[in-house]
Amino acid sequence: MERFAQMLDKGFYKAGYHSEIWRPATIFGKLTKNTSSGLGKWMGYIDKYLIYPIALRIKLQKLNITSGNICFHICDHSNSIYLKHLPKKISSITCHDVLAMRGAMGFEDAKVPASAFGKILQRWILNGLKKANKLATVSAHTLKQLKELAPDINETEQDVRVIYNGFNDTFSVKHKATTKVLLSKAGLGYKTPYILHVGSDLQRKNRKLLVDMISLMKNSWSGYVYFAGKPIDDKLKAYATSLGVAEQIVSIVDPDHQTLEALYADAEAFIFPSFSEGFGWPLIEAQACGTPVITSDIEPMMEVTGGKAFYADPNKPAAYVKAFFALKDQTLRAEVVAAGSTNTERFGASEMINAYIDLFGWTTKTTGTNVN
Repeated sequence: MERFAQMLDKGFYKAGYHSEIWRPATIFGKLTKNTSSGLGKWMGYIDKYLIYPIALRIKLQKLNITSGNICFHICDHSNSIYLKHLPKKISSITCHDVLAMRGAMGFEDAKVPASAFGKILQRWILNGLKKANKLATVSAHTLKQLKELAPDINETEQDVRVIYNGFNDTFSVKHKATTKVLLSKAGLGYKTPYILHVGSDLQRKNRKLLVDMISLMKNSWSGYVYFAGKPIDDKLKAYATSLGVAEQIVSIVDPDHQTLEALYADAEAFIFPSFSEGFGWPLIEAQACGTPVITSDIEPMMEVTGGKAFYADPNKPAAYVKAFFALKDQTLRAEVVAAGSTNTERFGASEMINAYIDLFGWTTKTTGTNVN
């Protein structure tokens, strides 16, 4: 969770605290080109779960922890196994979601399948979270799901609280012309009007629903779907072709921040039909850019958007089409946009940083270490 670690690091610095990020070194992982699958993945596990705990203990021996001005925060719940190597009273962790844990335990709604080893790994992660002295989750929904998986989490003995993610960059309304210029510079055509989706191609992101939307609207709306993020996979391309809407699908791979911000602001609507999330950053990014949001009628989407969006069953494309056409009412559209903008005020970066400072119990300028 590099993005989150960087946010905390910069935020603590601005608040007057010294912070540094510790990361596992890539040693065996360098022997392969890809550490996300196959042999490379196992090499990465060796670096992460066998080598780094030793390196971590060596680092700890060099610190004067008894001075009382040091604390440790693990930025990614998948690293909860490191908690047992850190001083318990001055260590904490953030849980961003329990999707992989739920998937490993047979919850099909998580839409995150797990391998045999993945099931073991996710139980290790959950056991680590159970033992955390201080624990933050990024939404009330994530905390609820975590407690369902680990009912033995004791909130009277553990400091457990919800700390919402803050914006990691500026997001605001841009002129429509900006989008055209930025896409042209990137060698992409500018096709309008369009609806926007931001995210990966994971099954739980439910990109297929947007293709279904376009198909249902092709006789009444001649716009496009922009998928910003990871490339469209071949299966989705084939599906769009079978429906006769392939020409209305546009892929914008990993846009830079300026382009992403412009894409949000210029979209007729931001569509986020996810089946499962821990938080859902794109929701508030779209709202901050003055774009109406249509998202799943499940948590945490409703929690994060503050009830200031349109909601629909992620299994029913027709419901999304109905919500989209409702936005043709300019009065209603303006109300949704204004309410969404107000909702984003809850997610300031400084509010998030102050909440973590309170979690750590810092009362004077001190030293923090983010174990990412």
